[in-house]
Amino acid sequence: MKAVAIQTFGGPEGLALVELPDPVPAAGQVLVDVEAIGVAGVDTMIRGGALAAYGFREGHVPGGEVAGTVTAIGDGVDPEWLGRSVWAFTGAGGYAEQAAVSLADVVPLPSGLSTVDVVTLGSAGLVAHFGLARAHFAPGESVLVRGAAGSIGIMAVQLADRGGADSVAVTTSSPERGERLRRLGATEVLDRSGGSGAGWDVIIDVVAGPDLPSFLARLNPNGRLVVVGAVGGQPPADFGMTTMAAFQRSTSFATFSAATVSADDRRAVWTDQFAAAGRGELATVVHEVLSLEQAVLAHRKMDAGEVFGRIVLTP
Repeated sequence: MKAVAIQTFGGPEGLALVELPDPVPAAGQVLVDVEAIGVAGVDTMIRGGALAAYGFREGHVPGGEVAGTVTAIGDGVDPEWLGRSVWAFTGAGGYAEQAAVSLADVVPLPSGLSTVDVVTLGSAGLVAHFGLARAHFAPGESVLVRGAAGSIGIMAVQLADRGGADSVAVTTSSPERGERLRRLGATEVLDRSGGSGAGWDVIIDVVAGPDLPSFLARLNPNGRLVVVGAVGGQPPADFGMTTMAAFQRSTSFATFSAATVSADDRRAVWTDQFAAAGRGELATVVHEVLSLEQAVLAHRKMDAGEVFGRIVLTP
């Protein structure tokens, strides 16, 4: 099968189309003939080498989620899965024509939701849901989504709005993006600095990076900031001093990774969100559909900050 692998860490030109053996589903797995692949911010971080300390090596095939049709099954899997249109969390290896995936990470698609749409929602919706849960978000609270134009940010805006937030502020790079976010539930649009003087009960941060302390400083008393991504890089080593300096305001900092969520809890959220999207209650935002062979172009667009929503690759 064709796949895209990271030949050398660094820029998008380090990605290359390769030939790999066709995968064979093991016990408890299904084989998905891939029709759509979500391109995520973490893919660009892995490609750049920023996550090498976590075990990623050159030769890695990125891609955490795919959608397509089940064409083969491993031992112990009900034959009724054959021929089903599904979404699947691969974790890695998704930039390929086929993927063998554990049945625990496979969800049938509801009617009204395409394979292209669903790969803008699966991983992003899960992270946004549990990021808000980690922040103990409650109806009536104010929320800021930092870095809201990506797929995680877009889902966090919608979920905060659906959850009864008093207000949903966003940071983004242009007024045009801000208007699109308003249509998805944002009530206030800020530039990337977050403006000045505002305070929030909850901040969902997709960016992290050197400016993280300034956002910690703008939490309301008892406010909570949860980092769900780090597309802006690592924060300063002493960023915790901001929270300690505001000791009497009882603010909190946390991180969230989907790796800590049980399989049953993941499936419950995916099933609920896919059904909601199929009914038109959650928007799926596709920036552009490109071929698998255009993975380098997709990553160039990601690096340039051009993407609103998610780029989807199709084999």
